[in-house]
Amino acid sequence: MKITTRGRYGLTFMLELARNHGNGPLSLKTIAKQNNISDAYLEQLATPLREASLIKSVSGAYGGYTLKRHPKEVKAGVVIRDLEGPITLVENIDNEDKAKQTLWLKMTNAIRQVLDTTSLDDLLAQTNENTQEAYMFYI
Repeated sequence: MKITTRGRYGLTFMLELARNHGNGPLSLKTIAKQNNISDAYLEQLATPLREASLIKSVSGAYGGYTLKRHPKEVKAGVVIRDLEGPITLVENIDNEDKAKQTLWLKMTNAIRQVLDTTSLDDLLAQTNENTQEAYMFYI
């Protein structure tokens, strides 16, 4: 399984909305500029995220996007599945011997477990911890 730019940028998009949660909508242009991503590409990612009821759009001069749920409730696995499809490490394992099938399934389940138990809030907390650790390293 390879996470493409759809998954990576989609998760970035969602993290920006999570970081701004409770402070009103963020425009795609703002998110794109802050993360050096095309706003047209973000618009393509917004459609499936909106259809999955993860985000909502707000019209008007101060419009943009917001999360529909609290960042603690949105798991990385949901975002990745909505943008990338099913999380499968190895496809078509039915013809593999049992030992390899078991290995592939254990690996796939480990990845799913990490993605399905990591919320946007968890990722933001890790970002803050890493920033503080980096700051302490340079002092």
